[in-house]
Parts: sequence; structure tokens; C-alpha cells
Amino acid sequence: MTPRGTAASDAVVVGGGAAGLSLAHRLTESGAATVTVVEPPAGPLRPAERTWCYWHAGVDGLEEAVSASWSALRVHGADGSPVTVEPAPLTYRMVRSTDLERMVHGRLASSDGGRVLRATVDAVHAVPGGAEVRCTLPGGRGLTLHARRVFDSRPLPALPPARTHLLQHFRGWFVRTGADRFDPAVADLMDFRVPQPAHGLAFGYVLPLAPDRALVEYTEFSRNVLTTGAYESALDRYCRHTLGLGALTVEQTEQGVIPMTDARFPRGDGAVNRIGTAGGATRPATGYTFAAVQRQSRAIASALRRGRRTVPAPHGRRALAMDAILLRALDTGRINGPDFFTDLFRRVPAECLLRFLDGTTSLREEWGVGLCTPARPMLRTAAELPFLPRRSQPVARIGESHR
Repeated sequence: MTPRGTAASDAVVVGGGAAGLSLAHRLTESGAATVTVVEPPAGPLRPAERTWCYWHAGVDGLEEAVSASWSALRVHGADGSPVTVEPAPLTYRMVRSTDLERMVHGRLASSDGGRVLRATVDAVHAVPGGAEVRCTLPGGRGLTLHARRVFDSRPLPALPPARTHLLQHFRGWFVRTGADRFDPAVADLMDFRVPQPAHGLAFGYVLPLAPDRALVEYTEFSRNVLTTGAYESALDRYCRHTLGLGALTVEQTEQGVIPMTDARFPRGDGAVNRIGTAGGATRPATGYTFAAVQRQSRAIASALRRGRRTVPAPHGRRALAMDAILLRALDTGRINGPDFFTDLFRRVPAECLLRFLDGTTSLREEWGVGLCTPARPMLRTAAELPFLPRRSQPVARIGESHR
């Protein structure tokens, strides 16, 4: 044994967020590999509890971690008019990070060759025959993990160059009201009855958990994050004036920022691979990540079972090309964001639209969605994109969360 100590697995997963836990779950579920998940020890590097949401039809192996679901979704236009849809067979599902962690840790503990290691990752390198992860344990001792494959979900130090850089940033309150104010059957996906910023768009987001309990968020798509005070002020105004909730208690808060960019994210070289947002799993035009993480995790597990080394792309080229156009059109103000998204929910069948937002529609379906968008600004944007330079942008950091 070396002075730092050594340990080996078929696969090492760096990071215990949505991407890392989901991949560990799929590898364990399929028996594709022995797995070590490296998570930060207790302290400042360990993220706060987070909420992830996605839509899915049928059984997907995450039922134990799903804390709530909704079969009806609602969008409020800027003029106040609601659009309520029922995207059957899809349901919108909420997963709390603690529930997913509990489920996956339990599966790892009961599997052959699965384990969780609490350590700080210092470096990840490809080496002959695989890769190594150099860690520091809580007591200060070094440990080197060896594996055939390493899947790294840690945030990138800087975003790759891109033509458009927007952020989806938000703050949420888990509230309890003094009287029944919520309909637990309907989730408000986008509520544009909030003051709109000078650049980008803003909306409220309400996930009712009981008649008197809900997660209420204020979200912006814009270039810069807000101060905590600005988020709190926007949430207070939305809860009291737009929703009319009356007396309420804030039981818990969460805050996050998600890159919305047409950057080309690295996926890896075979031995060391990027997953999650760092590997391009976030859908650029919507910020949705969790569903793409599930698809990619299943695909990686399948590839390992078959002895393949390539990590599948989280999103197809058509989806990324369409997102690049939409992001640029939003960023330039050529399209009105609230009207654009509200019109899509009014004009496109709900189940098709949600699959489109996740990037799982056919070319024919995408053509149909495209016909429901404003043609002139979209065509103008598509024509200029090839001539725009890609520029670097620093990574904004708040406690990372994913939808």
C-alpha cells in the first residue's frame, strides 16, 4: 500500500448530487459495475438540501424518492389568464435530495461492490488502464482511488465559450399558510403575473404539497443573479399580492443558479468523463436537467454492460440547435418571453410540448412546435448565429439546484 492508501472499483462517481446519485443508482440497479461514490464530508463543501423536478410516464425506478407528483400543470400569462393542461400519461414529479440520497445509499450498501466515501477530491487524472481520483479523508489522510472509469459531476471552474450566456436563477420558500390556499392537484409551472425585468423574463413557480403547504419560487432568466434581499422582496410580493396567501410561515429556503448557454460542454476521453450540468445535461433553453440526467445514466449503465467507452450525449444536435436560436432570441429581446412560453402551452398539445422541452420529440413533432413560434425573429436569429463569436464567461455560483 502506498503512503496515500489505494482502493479500486470499476467506476468512481465524483459528487453526490443529482447526476452522481442517479448514475450510481443505475449502475447498481443494472449490475453494470462496482461503484464508489465520493461525496464531500460534512462542512462548507457539502451542499444544502435541494429539490429536483421532472416529468415522466410510468415506473422509472425512482418511486421511493418521489415526494410529490401532479397530473395537472398551469401557466399564467402576463395578462393573468391561466392555461391548465393535463399531459397524461406524463406526471410532474418532485424529488428531494435527501430522499434520493437515502435511497441510493441504501442500494449501494446492500449491493456487492457499492460504497459511499466521504472525502474531498483533490485531483482526477487518466492513467494507463483507467483513471485515478486523489482524495483527502476528513482526518487528513490521503487516499487514491483507481477505476476503469471516473464520472465527475463537480461544477466546471469556468463555462466553455458560448454565443449566448443566460442564467436561470431562483430562490424558493417552503411555506405554510394560516388557511387552505393551495390546490394540491395542480402545479403552477410558470406564473408571469410578476414584474418583468428590463432584460430577460421572470415568473413564479408553485408546487403545492398540501392545502396549506407549498414550495413557492421566484425565478428569472437573465444575465446576472440578484442579491438575497432582492429575491426575498420578490417572493414576499408574489406570495402576498399575486397569490394572496395571507399569513404564512417560511419553513425552509433554497436557492440556485443554472447556466443557460449554447456552450459545447466536454464529456470526457473514455477514462474520465463529465456528467450532469458539467457534462451538458442541462437543457439550454429551459434549465431542465433531471430528466436528461436519468436518460444519460441509463445509457451509461447500458454502455458499460456492453463494454463500450463512449458516454452518450445528454441532448441531440437538433435540440441544441433549436435551443441556441431560442436563447439568442430571448437574450436580444426579439421575442417576448412570457408571451412565447404561454402561447406554446396554449397551442401545442401538452404531452408533446413537455417532451419537446425535455428533448425527446421527433423531427415531425418539432416541426409542429416550430410552426407555433414567431417565425420572423426566429429566422433572423437562426441566420445570424453562425457568424457570432463564442466568448468565455465566469461561472456564477449559488447552491446549485436542478429542475
